[in-house]
Amino acid sequence: MSVLEARDVTKEFREGREAVPVLHGVSLSVAAGEIVALEGPSGSGKTTLLSILGCILTPTSGKVTLAGEAVDPRRPDRLPALRRRAIGFVFQQFNLFPALDATENVEYALNLKGIAGRAAKREAERLIDAVGLAERKNFLPRDLSGGQKQRIAIARALAGDPPVLLADEPTANLDSAVGAQVLEMFRDAAKSGNRALLIVTHDPKVRTIVDRVLSIRDGRILEN
Repeated sequence: MSVLEARDVTKEFREGREAVPVLHGVSLSVAAGEIVALEGPSGSGKTTLLSILGCILTPTSGKVTLAGEAVDPRRPDRLPALRRRAIGFVFQQFNLFPALDATENVEYALNLKGIAGRAAKREAERLIDAVGLAERKNFLPRDLSGGQKQRIAIARALAGDPPVLLADEPTANLDSAVGAQVLEMFRDAAKSGNRALLIVTHDPKVRTIVDRVLSIRDGRILEN
């Protein structure tokens, strides 16, 4: 069953009076427990597509369904709540709060999802332990390596047990050995948690963990 689905999605941006098309009738689906890689050169539309799937942007036309709920572009006010409930994001630049330690970064994500106090702290510590960093739970991001930051980012993405994980170039700033470890964590998060995982990437090593590879060129999806 598809947990993440796009059907005939288009997206145009305005440049003055001119409409600039970026996506042309894109369709894709990711099932629970499935890992899909999305590959494409710069300017192909992959970041725009990821933003639409992540309820950050709305499509010009077409339909997006997320965890059984249709995304209504006429109600952008509802997107933040859907995003918090259904999606865990992992970014290339980690996007950790520099003034918060590892536990607090994960706690903050839980707070946004309505989990607070001791329950949030216990759950944050459990997630940090699950990614193998219990001994660094009180470290600030500046005191963590790139791989450790990405592990904390994965723990934060898992906060609240979202059914969908979206990752944007998650191994781009990691060396090959650490990147391989991070990919194993992604595979475990998807398979053991029965989550849909979509990874936007240029890294060929991502292919070692995925079930399918999609390519995007000039705003159109090709399946390899």
